[in-house]
Amino acid sequence: MNFNKIAIIGGTGLTQLNELEIDSERVIETPLGPTSGKVTEGRWHGRDIVFLARHGHPHSVPPHKINYRANLLALQQCGVDAMVAVNAVGGITPAMVSGHIALPHQVIDYTWGRESTYFDGEFKPLDHIDLTHPYDETLRQLLLAAANESNLVVSPTCVYGATQGPRLETIAEISRMERDGCDLVGMTGMPEAALARELGIPYASVCLVVNPAAGKADGEITMDEIRAVLNGGMEQVKEVLSSLLKG
Repeated sequence: MNFNKIAIIGGTGLTQLNELEIDSERVIETPLGPTSGKVTEGRWHGRDIVFLARHGHPHSVPPHKINYRANLLALQQCGVDAMVAVNAVGGITPAMVSGHIALPHQVIDYTWGRESTYFDGEFKPLDHIDLTHPYDETLRQLLLAAANESNLVVSPTCVYGATQGPRLETIAEISRMERDGCDLVGMTGMPEAALARELGIPYASVCLVVNPAAGKADGEITMDEIRAVLNGGMEQVKEVLSSLLKG
């Protein structure tokens, strides 16, 4: 693996990374504000790791209020040369059952009102980035190889639809997203992917499906059901991350 210092961005169900041999923990103040919580630097399998929980620890910052710009800027300041995002998502298409792990290769952004660029004419001069392929393919393939090494069946490609949250979606909204080509629905995939590209740092996502999206199963979606999947599923996600770092 050619990456020397990897950032792991934890989402719902991954607000701590107990496997780290910790060197430092601190909230980082950036020109765009503070990080969501403490940035933890340390080592895992002998590799330099920076961990940040995008919702904070404990889990408290809602998706639409996360300061994505400050979070990623702080990770850049820590000297990371790759970012692996962990996302808890809903499953839309048939393969995306609860407990399944997927590695998205495309994203559709349905969010609104978020500070979503560094090139706002204030922090940085106006510029335009190419986001044809929003996830770094080299990093995605390394994650796929790590999953295979862990004997985990994952979807090697899929489309992530990013919604505003924090509420879950309606059946009609999910139907629209499925027609648009989305396989997964989450609330934090954007603007993270775009901001990482603006910073020039390779970025990829490991998604854990924690519930069927609205209308894809009988009854309402409950947090108890989601938590039950998170408990075991995030251990599998950490297996993938562990294999990545060993590789």
